[in-house]
Amino acid sequence: MVKRLRYVAVSAYAIEEFSKEEADVLRRYFTNLDKPVFALVNLPEVVKGALFARYSRSAKSLRRLFLDEFVGELDIEGDTTIDATIGLDRAEELYERVFVEYGDDSVAQLGGVHLACEQASNLMTKVLEWGRIASYLEQSTRYIAYDSRVEGRYRYYRDREILASPLGTRYVGDLDRLFDTYAQLAREVEQHIKKVTPKTEGDSDFVYRSAVKAKALDSVRGILPAAAQSNVGMYGSGQAYEQMLLRMRAHPLPEAREYSGLILEELRKVIPSFVRRVDVEDRGVAWSDYLIDTREGMEAITEELLPPGTTADDQAKVDLVDFDPDAEIKMVTAMLYPYSHLPEMVIDRRVRNMSVDERLQVIRAYSGDRRNRRHRPGRALERPYYRFDVLADYGAFRDLQRHRMLTIEWQQLNPQHGFTRSEVIDEANLVEPFDEAMERSAALFDVLQRPFEAQASYAVALAYRVRFSFNLNARAAMHMFELRSTPQGHPAYRKVVQEMHRHISETAGHHAIAEMMSFVNHSSEADLERLDSERRAEAKRRRADGD
Repeated sequence: MVKRLRYVAVSAYAIEEFSKEEADVLRRYFTNLDKPVFALVNLPEVVKGALFARYSRSAKSLRRLFLDEFVGELDIEGDTTIDATIGLDRAEELYERVFVEYGDDSVAQLGGVHLACEQASNLMTKVLEWGRIASYLEQSTRYIAYDSRVEGRYRYYRDREILASPLGTRYVGDLDRLFDTYAQLAREVEQHIKKVTPKTEGDSDFVYRSAVKAKALDSVRGILPAAAQSNVGMYGSGQAYEQMLLRMRAHPLPEAREYSGLILEELRKVIPSFVRRVDVEDRGVAWSDYLIDTREGMEAITEELLPPGTTADDQAKVDLVDFDPDAEIKMVTAMLYPYSHLPEMVIDRRVRNMSVDERLQVIRAYSGDRRNRRHRPGRALERPYYRFDVLADYGAFRDLQRHRMLTIEWQQLNPQHGFTRSEVIDEANLVEPFDEAMERSAALFDVLQRPFEAQASYAVALAYRVRFSFNLNARAAMHMFELRSTPQGHPAYRKVVQEMHRHISETAGHHAIAEMMSFVNHSSEADLERLDSERRAEAKRRRADGD
């Protein structure tokens, strides 16, 4: 029998083991078999996309998932001579010739790579997902339980510097206890949900179990520390990866700097010339040094001019801090512009002289008959902008952070702003163990903060609040609000986007813009948020089986 995962004492990552037969297959499609970062090659694009989609809801590694669920559906006989773990020298020679003729940046936008990034902490996943011009799928805490151990170890990042210090034993002990509490409460909450929300006659066991499990894991995910590891599937151009690596090499988190080396090693096997500047002294190294210098300069001046406060916030909140009072007038101008032959300034003057009803006629014609949230109006909605300052739990932040057609900045995760607790925890009489876990998390952060400033946030549970800002236009807001307010969404981020939508309507007074976002759902929390979604998914499966 094959052991699937093993830990090596000198490594922060588990190494997956495969039988000889499995390894012979995997070498054709993955650039290594023993590291947490690897590229996918020699596979149809639809297979790579399907793999990543399945990946986000599976506890398996990507290579194991490929063996268990995909390889049997593929014709792999013609690939027996391929070994993707060997560098592609001929490709390097070809790229060099093209680069000489066309230049680095233009060509680097045209070559893409599917990359699997496994065993990354929740702090690390936010670093990976910072870039706008790439696609990401992250493993979900809603579908994946963190209650199992691999060779006696829970799935959280073990920073080498912390483990080598006198605090190493406490770090492991305290995080183990957080995971113990998570596992215990997940079971108890699931039993409570089954008791108060029994299965209805029309639902299958599978649908009911899936909805109950999602509700239970949603309710307890706040206990998980930011050190909890996740898997991220990425697709990006050579240019996107280069920019990501430059940021990571300058990042204060040691995990990010180490991970950048793993990514660079794999990318050089498939798009070597696209990332050749990353560690060149007068190119990538100089760029990363610039990022380090500016970050350190800003840290110093901020500490001097804005000393940290000590007041803890007692509740989550959303503030609209900036908007354009003339946004609706300018938006109507932008709506009319492509359908006219007049200069924009002339259109703007005429719009300002229109009655409210006339402007509403334009807005409603532009919005049209939206039958679902995927029917989105055009780019005129990119004219209005909004800036929000948000204080919400880190679990909600990590979901909202994935929206990239906007500008987002966030502050360091720490226990200063207090934590949130699901109502289900209160209803199940589990407040005491939950709050004890929060106290343990905060105490560990406090002892880590001085010697390990960058790594201390590993200790902070996802239920603790973090402050972050959004700068986005109305079109991006429409997409975010309508998607994230659906009843199957997590209650934490539903409340955030519902409040943002209310601010656009009431605080900014942009009633027409808010009205265009007709699929924003302001209903209260559902008993089993995922139930309707699971029912629809099962109906689709049945139709597919029937076909």
